[in-house]
Amino acid sequence: MGNPNGSCWWCLKAIKWIPVIFILTIVFWSYYAYVVQLCYYTIDSYVQKAFYLFFFHILFLLFLWSYWQTVFTELVGVPDKFKIPATEMENLLHAESDEAQRQVLERFAQDLPVTNRTIKGAIRFCEKCVLIKPDRAHHCSVCGTCVLKMDHHCPWVNNCVGFHNYKFFMLFLAYALLYCVYIAATSLQYFIRFWKVNTMDDYEFADKYQCQQQPEKATILTKERFFRQGELEGMGRFHLLFLFFVALMFAVSLTSLFLYHCYLILHNRSTLEAFRPPMFRTGKDKDGFSLGKYNNFQEVFGDDSRLWFLPIFTSLGNGVIFPVRSQHQGGPNTYDSMGSTQNRKARTARAALDLESVVGDAALCLFFPFC
Repeated sequence: MGNPNGSCWWCLKAIKWIPVIFILTIVFWSYYAYVVQLCYYTIDSYVQKAFYLFFFHILFLLFLWSYWQTVFTELVGVPDKFKIPATEMENLLHAESDEAQRQVLERFAQDLPVTNRTIKGAIRFCEKCVLIKPDRAHHCSVCGTCVLKMDHHCPWVNNCVGFHNYKFFMLFLAYALLYCVYIAATSLQYFIRFWKVNTMDDYEFADKYQCQQQPEKATILTKERFFRQGELEGMGRFHLLFLFFVALMFAVSLTSLFLYHCYLILHNRSTLEAFRPPMFRTGKDKDGFSLGKYNNFQEVFGDDSRLWFLPIFTSLGNGVIFPVRSQHQGGPNTYDSMGSTQNRKARTARAALDLESVVGDAALCLFFPFC
């Protein structure tokens, strides 16, 4: 991890935020281009403006909220009961063979809820964190710690995507995709309009708009009128051209990523598990944690459908114990069997408080976008 007091460590930490700053720059530029250049300067109909701005701000707020939650959700560490005490660590270091080390780990983990194993069938142990890895947990070399139900480390959010923010990450992808598709769809006609005008010479423009008399003067007047008397001259109309291109480009790239993670959710796999299927006592099983598509979906998004589309934590379980398919002995096969649904009311109450805390600011931004 390096020395936290060293200048290199702080430089590296600052560099990791560059992708996040880049994303936020693109997002807030798109806000300016859409709200100011398209809706304020280009669209004449007040009804159309209100319609476009209303749905735009809903997507914009949900997108930013989801992104914020993905970036700034602090990943909860592995519980202390999985950490190797000094006495056991001493025995582990002085073990004379791999089999002796394996016995030490087996003895310590006999009361721990772990069903995953290494390829050789041993207890999974992290030498850097000095602990037994819970099921589906992995060590992140970037974060320098073991992450519960680790999916991957994402530089675009400068955070690990794992148990505590995977729902937020999925909503971030979903709302980012909808945001881009909405911008591309509503700006398409203006993109075509400006693109055609930009590719015309002055006389072609004058002829198209029936300004044959004094074409030099008529062309200037019609172009001024066409671009709202100079408001969209120069950089103004290029904002709209680039807005469509950028929205379309991100929509295409986000589609494949979003669909891939939808596939993973429905099969109850992480990105790491998709490339390396989890090992159990009975052997390798890529569907070892799959409980059926609907149950798999609920594991990430929770059992309260009212909160599925809000970036509020509602995932089932604790990130340490996961239901497994019935043929894998030693673990629960439903969330009811592990008692996680007893906290449903508590989760819903916490979610309601989180939602109430953002409603006020969201309403102001939605109805007063220029203040």
